[in-house]
This record gives sequence, structure tokens and C-alpha cells, in this order.
Amino acid sequence: PAMLASGMSGLDVLSELRKNSQIPVIMLTAKGEEMDRIVGLEIGADDYLPKPCNPRELLARLRAIHRRTQPQHEEQQEAQEIVEIDDLVIDHTQHHVLKAGEVLELTVTEYNILNVLVKYQGKVVEKNKLAEEAMSRSLTLFDRSLDMHLSNLRKKIGAHAGGQARIKTIRGVGYMYITEDAAALS
Repeated sequence: PAMLASGMSGLDVLSELRKNSQIPVIMLTAKGEEMDRIVGLEIGADDYLPKPCNPRELLARLRAIHRRTQPQHEEQQEAQEIVEIDDLVIDHTQHHVLKAGEVLELTVTEYNILNVLVKYQGKVVEKNKLAEEAMSRSLTLFDRSLDMHLSNLRKKIGAHAGGQARIKTIRGVGYMYITEDAAALS
């Protein structure tokens, strides 16, 4: 690319790269002085390794950066701003749910539960996993709060047009969001 013009230092290239990209960068350079490392990290390098280096250390550092950045990338892909499922529109930019064009009055917990169930649509979400993802806590032995939130959510979103439930209870395991097409087939 044009930004790799001759005479540019690695720091210059990194500075230009950071203007438009957050791609992970490890600086591998013969300049191993402390000030060079500090400047590289401040400009936006994710890691800094002086040459010569052990290839196994470089590989370990690459894997560490990949582990740290990969979940963020997957979350960005999963976290679409607007999710349409059946006659529901989940708008993450406004933090609300529309049904047939009207805003449903959901609590934060109900909204979170719906998001988790839709994220795993067609798959059983265990009760404790649902509580951890939607309510940021585990359930205690006689805790019925998740059941109450689900009951309220079911009333607010209603059933499919054919009368089939959107949220199915899998007794002793958890819950599942069933799309209208899947409900019609069963």
C-alpha cells in the first residue's frame, strides 16, 4: 500500500494504520530500548518483542492477542443493531422491542431474557445459563425470579399468530425460543 513508502519507520506505519484500523499489531524490531517499546505501545501496538526473539515466544504472544481480540470480533458480529424475528423487531440502538410496529413495555431483565433466547433460537438454554446471561447471576435453590420474568415476558410478546408459544419450557432443563416457521412444523 501507499502508506508503506520507503523511509517510513515501523512507528510511522503503525501510526498511519491506527488512523483507520484496530487490527492487532505486534512490533518485532531490533530496537529493544525501553523508550522505543513505550512509544510503540502508546501509539497502538498490542505487544512489542525485540529481535532476536524465540519463535515460540512470538507464537505464544500471537495466540494471546488472538484470544484477547477474537471474542470481541465475534461479539461485534453477533450483536447486530436490529434483529428481526417473526413479527418482533429487537432494536439494540433504542433498547426496545417492537411488535407489529408498537413498542412493548419490557423491563431490562425481560429484554435481556428475550435477547438470550433469540440468540440461541431453536436451542435449549439451560435455566442457570439464561439467568447468568440475562440477569448476571446464578439461581439459588428456591429462586423463582427467572420464572416470573419469563411469565411476564410471555404475556407481553404473546403467542405466534397460529397460537403456538414463542417460548417453550423444556421441563427440568430450561427454555427455548421457537420461530413461527418451526412452530408450524411441529
